[in-house]
Amino acid sequence: MHHRKNFGIAIVPALCLMTGIAAAAPVKVGVLETLSGPQASSGQSYRTAVRYAVDQINAAGGWNGQPVQLLEYDNQGGPAGAADKLKAAAADGVQIIVQGASSAVGGQITEDIRKHNLRNPGREMVYINVGAEALELTGEKCSFHHFRFSGNAQVRTKALVTAMKQANALGTKVYSINQNYSWGQDMEKAIEDNAAAGGYQVVEKTLHDVNKVQDFAPYVTKISASKADAVLTGNWSNDLLLLMKASKAAGLKVRFGTVFLDQPGNLANAGDLALGHFVAHTFNAEAGAADGERFVADYQAKTGHAPVFIEPQTVYGMAMVADALKRTKPEAGSLNVNSFAKALETSRIATPMGEMSMRAADHQVLLPIVVSTVTRDAKLKVDGTDMGFKPVKRFTAEEAAAPVQASCSMKRPG
Repeated sequence: MHHRKNFGIAIVPALCLMTGIAAAAPVKVGVLETLSGPQASSGQSYRTAVRYAVDQINAAGGWNGQPVQLLEYDNQGGPAGAADKLKAAAADGVQIIVQGASSAVGGQITEDIRKHNLRNPGREMVYINVGAEALELTGEKCSFHHFRFSGNAQVRTKALVTAMKQANALGTKVYSINQNYSWGQDMEKAIEDNAAAGGYQVVEKTLHDVNKVQDFAPYVTKISASKADAVLTGNWSNDLLLLMKASKAAGLKVRFGTVFLDQPGNLANAGDLALGHFVAHTFNAEAGAADGERFVADYQAKTGHAPVFIEPQTVYGMAMVADALKRTKPEAGSLNVNSFAKALETSRIATPMGEMSMRAADHQVLLPIVVSTVTRDAKLKVDGTDMGFKPVKRFTAEEAAAPVQASCSMKRPG
């Protein structure tokens, strides 16, 4: 486990002893992510973004006059590892858990925190979800101590379909290919739900094992045979990289509409085949004009690379956490997590993409979505290629939003 160095904190207890004041408890944030193994690239991106955000909070004075402490836990990529590490975080006194790189892990954390909070009144934890997009997390599993700061399948697919249709890039036949778990199933449903609005029929649907398929050639053959004009997919990590590689190898001439094409490595792997494909994402610096460029420059200076993929939404989610912390007064010298959660329900911040706000009814953030296409004339090139993501259409948070699910009945403390 990696602890950040916290300079200047060691002298605080000594001062308190001298003056007889009880030492105030610092806020502890725990990143509980996939930090090792084949799926670690996403987890490490989340960690980088959280570090950047916590450094910003501390540069602005921390909370209650003390730096916020950041602890890091490796969930080893699965729900079982996450359950173990959540226990460790609770024992370490972590109040704020941050995770994003898997809805399966997100579901485990939500449930474990719910149980922990029932058993430990006064020692509650809150889950800051920066990327687990399964609908159930703001649906039947919605909870007062869970907040989502990313999109979901309905939000992303609606934007993707609207923008692709306007760009005449959708056609009338769509192939749906997704991973066979909560997130992929949500995507498949969203692709069907948007067919009427998009003016297409879903010619075939495929759900496949998550991160187990080594060769997507058989799937590419099926896509080719279906005569689809476009492929819509929620695939991420290796399942998108390998799908792109197999498409390139087969010379598949079909448009891809994705939600994670901006994951590092995808354009490098796909090469020229990536040109003309679409992505619905939460940030595009070119769409954010001068503010977007300023954020990119600062992030690059502090982390060594431009903010990509899920990093911007994580930074903005943590900025909303910072906003809520600022509005939460210490109680008996420490953070009351329930008071903090109530403040987070009303959080609203400006970003280069537009305003983001928290919807109290289901704790789904309302955030702008940008649909971009891969071109050579994009301002910012990625993956060391001559290609980048050029904004096609920007949706305000209101335009991108999907309604609260009927299955969410939020139970609040007290």
